[in-house]
Amino acid sequence: MHPKPMRFRETPVQGDRKRVREIIASSGFFSSQEIEVADELVRERLCKGISSGYLFQFAEVEGRVVGYACYGPIPCTLQSYDLYWIAVEETLRGTGVGRELLRRSELAMARAGGTRIYVETSSREQYGSTRAFYDACGYGKATVLEDFYSPGDHKVIYLKVLPEEELQ
Repeated sequence: MHPKPMRFRETPVQGDRKRVREIIASSGFFSSQEIEVADELVRERLCKGISSGYLFQFAEVEGRVVGYACYGPIPCTLQSYDLYWIAVEETLRGTGVGRELLRRSELAMARAGGTRIYVETSSREQYGSTRAFYDACGYGKATVLEDFYSPGDHKVIYLKVLPEEELQ
């Protein structure tokens, strides 16, 4: 785990938009369009509140957001959730921040009645560590949609069924 004390919160504030953009950009993985989407989800939540369907976990060290997760219930399902984003400042990757954000997100989803969590990522080589992270956190590959993003870039969808003890 990261050596400095971390604080976690669920409610976004206006300043989070800038930090989310910076954190997403720090990975070097995402296009400007994808960074805009990440920002848009925070903006939607700030404008519409919980009714936006976007829920968050933020990790802070010394008052600075160093990672976040965004998730929400999948419309027209009873117990399924999407994990839209989980990202940690590049300098802190591998320190346990992402794992803790995911754990807190899973607990919040379980408390809200969620039993199934879906997450999607790319099949590109640069996302190998992302796929390994989900594997290590108990997610299984549910399906692959070939050539989804572009020729040779498949959408890999992972699923985790929450264990009964988390649902109590």
